[in-house]
Formats: sequence, C-alpha cells, structure tokens
Amino acid sequence: MAQHDLHEMLRSLRVWDPEATELRPFDPDTAPPTPLALFTTWFAEAVAAGQPEPHTMSLATVDEEGRPDVRIVMLHGADPDGWSFATHATSRKGRALAARPYAALAFYWPVLGRQVRVRGPVASAPAEESQADLHARSTGALAAALTGRQSEELASVAELRRASEAAWERARAHPEEPSPTWTLYRLRPETVEFFQGDPDRRHVRLEYRSTEFGWSRGLLWP
Repeated sequence: MAQHDLHEMLRSLRVWDPEATELRPFDPDTAPPTPLALFTTWFAEAVAAGQPEPHTMSLATVDEEGRPDVRIVMLHGADPDGWSFATHATSRKGRALAARPYAALAFYWPVLGRQVRVRGPVASAPAEESQADLHARSTGALAAALTGRQSEELASVAELRRASEAAWERARAHPEEPSPTWTLYRLRPETVEFFQGDPDRRHVRLEYRSTEFGWSRGLLWP
C-alpha cells in the first residue's frame, strides 16, 4: 500500500474549483425579511444546482459536562416553529439535548459556495408527532429506529447484523410499529447566518437575529 502524505494532499486541494462551483453574487439588501424565506430559496437553488444530499447538516451539542460534540444528521423540516431533526432520546445527542437543550446547525453547499448556520434552543415534539415523523419515512429508517441502542457499545458487526435483520422483519411486517425513544426535535433559531463565498474572498455574511419585535439583520466581516 502506498504511503500518503497528508500535508501534500492538503496542499494539492482547491476550494471552490470553478469547474465544480458557481459563486453567485448575493446582495444582502435584497434578502427577504425572515431567514426561513431565504433558507427555502437557497435550499431550492442547492437542489437545482445538483448539490449532493443538501438536506444533511452538522448538528453541534454540548453535554452535561460542557464537552462539545458534532455529527451529521438529516433535516426533517423547517417552518415557523423551527428547524427539525430526529434521533433517539437515549442516544448520545439525545442525552446531551436533555442536559443542555441548545444546539447549532450548519449546512454546507460547496456547489454554490454557501453555508447556513442556525443556533437556538431545542425542544422535543409530542410523542405522537415524533412517531408520525418516523412512520412517514422509509422502511429502512423504521428498521434502524427499531434496532435501537444508538451510541451504546457494540460487541461485533455480527451482533449488529442479527439485530438489524430482526428489525427489518418487524418493520416490513408492522410498518406502524412505534419506536418509543424516537424523538423529533425542533431548534427555534435565535440567529441564522447566510454565507456566500466570493472568488476575491470578499465573502458576504448576513446574520438574522431574533428580537422581541421580529427579525433584525446585520452584516459580519468575513
């Protein structure tokens, strides 16, 4: 096996190669008054531009001891109530959110050189809404939820295979079977930042801030 030099590989890589990225002009003065409207537009443009998996996002939490963690999850929706995602309440991120119900989300769409960052408190949806969210997804999603034990230590890949196969059988036979710990969470944004990359590094950063009077907006230095 050939040895790989990490330093040399990093030096050879480019960010926003013109052959793969279209850096579009963004005039913040034309942005809509609410972040959800702009997010919906940018999301649709990322889909149209062929961004792979634009609905995936980084979710950052802090546990009860103040230690940060981050992972990739899937966006389940965004509406005036907040940006939503789901996981088991007993998972590592579920326990962190129970201890400190505040989180940050980050979307990165390199095909357009764009990022969206969302921060705010997190609340869990009622159990019936969480189960409805689960059953609106694929059989595989239900099987994964029924497998359970997320973030627990695993003895072997064979053990996972056995548990997964049994869960798949249950999901196919009983597509409405509940997963009691499956929880839909909503992050209600306090700040939402939109970042548009610029070829001359004059990146545009527009931040929406929630106030008692609605949304205010301001620019940030790149």
